[in-house]
Amino acid sequence: MRGAIVFSGSSHPALVDSICDRLGTRRGQAALSKFANGETSVQIQTSIRDKDVFIVQSGSEKINDSVMELLIMISACKGGSSKSITAVMPYFPYSRQSKKKQHRGAITARMVANLLHIAGVNHVITIDLHASQMQGFFKCPVDNLVAEPLLARWIRSNVPNWKEAVVVSKNPGGTKRVTSLADALKLSFGIVTTDRRRTATSVHWNESAIFEQLRLDGAYEPTALIDEAMDVEAVVTPIGSLSNNPRAETSKPKLRNRAPSNPLQRRANGVNDGLGSPLSKSVRATSITEPEASLDPIRQDSTPSSDIDEEEESADEYTDERARNVIHGRLVQGHIVDDSHPSPAMSAASHSTWRNRPPSEGENDDIPNGMMSSFMSTASSVNRNRGTEHSHALGGTIDAAASSEDEEEDLKNPELETMVTLVGNVKDRPVFIVDDMIDKSASWIAAAETVVKRGGATKVYCMATHGLFGGDCLEELYNCECIDAIVVTNAFPIPEYKQAQALGKLIILPVGNLLAEAIRRNHHGESISQLFMHYD
Repeated sequence: MRGAIVFSGSSHPALVDSICDRLGTRRGQAALSKFANGETSVQIQTSIRDKDVFIVQSGSEKINDSVMELLIMISACKGGSSKSITAVMPYFPYSRQSKKKQHRGAITARMVANLLHIAGVNHVITIDLHASQMQGFFKCPVDNLVAEPLLARWIRSNVPNWKEAVVVSKNPGGTKRVTSLADALKLSFGIVTTDRRRTATSVHWNESAIFEQLRLDGAYEPTALIDEAMDVEAVVTPIGSLSNNPRAETSKPKLRNRAPSNPLQRRANGVNDGLGSPLSKSVRATSITEPEASLDPIRQDSTPSSDIDEEEESADEYTDERARNVIHGRLVQGHIVDDSHPSPAMSAASHSTWRNRPPSEGENDDIPNGMMSSFMSTASSVNRNRGTEHSHALGGTIDAAASSEDEEEDLKNPELETMVTLVGNVKDRPVFIVDDMIDKSASWIAAAETVVKRGGATKVYCMATHGLFGGDCLEELYNCECIDAIVVTNAFPIPEYKQAQALGKLIILPVGNLLAEAIRRNHHGESISQLFMHYD
């Protein structure tokens, strides 16, 4: 490492010592101090003229002091005529604020990148950015290293039956990171999602919303949604050919049976003769005024070929097989509860609106047509965020990573019930819950209890690159019976008093060798692609 000097900030001196030991060098001398008013003072006490300077400064509990200290050190080295300046930031500060989350919000991560550029940085080395697109914020090269090979190596060495394990993402935003580790280890993966809705109140509306649009009097307003529902390949069996009971004719719904036909055949069957609308009743039992006649005669097989029956049976079997891997549960204050557990007050109030009860229960209420025509958006899970900073302009899928803070607040709210869904088979298998950082414990505990109490998992390992452990997060994770181990790296400094809170469960993997090799290769102009590969 002749011609290179490694300096250390005040955030993580232990990590810098391990890097220097790996490189076989000593860190440069720099005096870091503060004035009485809190201003940071930096004095570089080693000659850096025409040398490659590497400044190692990670995030810490005093994140703002760490950022200002790094900027001042970069400026001091630039003024000392250094050849190049590389900022080694294992945890990039403000990485979670990489997008505008509200109308008058700030993209703080881009602002930090601009500050580094103005200070005079020539290169940035970091580990597992919260969003890899943040590399576009910089005007200099960025080496975004990954801790995935370290985690995979620990799994192979310390988990006996790791080949039977499942890698699970605690929210949809971390799916890409989870699938990458699952592919490297050749394992299955799953997803845990949370939603404010409750299953018992939302499913009935979604099943019959199209038919309730038609109302009981048979009148309806044609919309694009209804036109799609009225398939051209649908055959409506005339009621007159099924029963001679006039009372049954007025009470029976008209069911459609799938068959290869065209609109001409539908007209020939007499569907348009004497009918005010394609459907005059709702098929739901609660919408039928006098359900005295039996519906068994209506259920007739109208498919002319046995091949279609075989296809429908195979489709049903495929759907049932997939449905076995989808498990639902109830979360109250971030913990799994039984179905008999009473619902919180806010949950009951939020689900008492007209969208979540059958319109037949309040037939006197006049529902606006505009609300009826947009039932798909109002009943979806995305619509609950409409009007907030996380809503999507076109009604599409929102960014799950952007709403992670809101998810934590919802799980901690004692007056709000949350529905959790587990997609994937974890029964009698160990589970690795993986994300890029652990800051708050609510979502981790909820995911762990879901895979254990609902999915039947044997062990749960919470794994992340950056262990921020804000507040009492580490202590809460330690007290959770469903979590067997907490595996993080030392990219973010963990104080000793916090490590003492989770003795026996907390496992810290060193990243000093990874950063030292990246520094060495950058200094000698070698490729760093080998650092992204997995080795047994």
